Amino acid sequence: MTELQPQQFQTGPLSSYQTIGEVTEAIHKRLLDCYDVTERPPRLEEDLKFVPKDREEVIYVYMYRAGMNPNLMNQKRLRLAPLEVTGANGEKEYFYHRPPLLMDLFYLVGVHAKFRSDAERLLGWVLLTLNSTPRLIYRPRRFILPTGEAVNSYGEPWDPKGDTWRAELQVEKVSLALVDDLTVGDAINLYTLHEAPYRPFLTYRARVALDGPLTSTEGGSGIAMGDHEEGLLPKDTHFPHQKKKPRSRVMGRPTSGRISKPPGPEAHNVRRRFDRKKPEDTEE
Repeated sequence: MTELQPQQFQTGPLSSYQTIGEVTEAIHKRLLDCYDVTERPPRLEEDLKFVPKDREEVIYVYMYRAGMNPNLMNQKRLRLAPLEVTGANGEKEYFYHRPPLLMDLFYLVGVHAKFRSDAERLLGWVLLTLNSTPRLIYRPRRFILPTGEAVNSYGEPWDPKGDTWRAELQVEKVSLALVDDLTVGDAINLYTLHEAPYRPFLTYRARVALDGPLTSTEGGSGIAMGDHEEGLLPKDTHFPHQKKKPRSRVMGRPTSGRISKPPGPEAHNVRRRFDRKKPEDTEE
């Protein structure tokens, strides 16, 4: 088998390093745009120890924890990015990236008012407003090329308010859900740590997908897949770990043979690693 020659890789900047800050800004914007209770909208703060000197009402939005979402975790090897970019010579350019990093962002939303009844009224408004928000962010997915240009999955200039209804356009969605993540004791410790008085609070979880850098190659890259990929072994392969009953009856479904065509999109310059050299015959 002919070995593929090494190509020169070019890695671009991170594509989604601003997403966490944009989610916090989206929560602020949602609360300000929807407020219609009084003429004076409440003040939005991220500093929990801030206390107004007058009768001003305050909504605190504080991200206190960020954790990995264990659902849909994939292998971290490079794979073909869902991106269609045409170069200057009219040929399609190929880019590779790692799977997105799925994260859960947890926010503490508290309220403050001079009178406790006003704070409870404001808390109820925040609860119903965020509950009626089906998605916090809904826009075309942003990819930053190694040249620094931000494009969507069609290779067009990225526009956050672009056409998200187009077929096969990669879309970025951020959902917001009310969760019971902090106990009263945890909230008291958090307020005490910030030297702030205890206030009524809500906890929300936002789920995001963070994209890393794109990698471009000259003429594509060769990706060698492992020998033990599912469905790539010969039909007569023996599995010693397969369980059997005392009467030698095999438990479970029998192993399937080689898949003629692997599922998913068509691979680009992918080769199977079945190049084990057999020992040459020697004459006795």
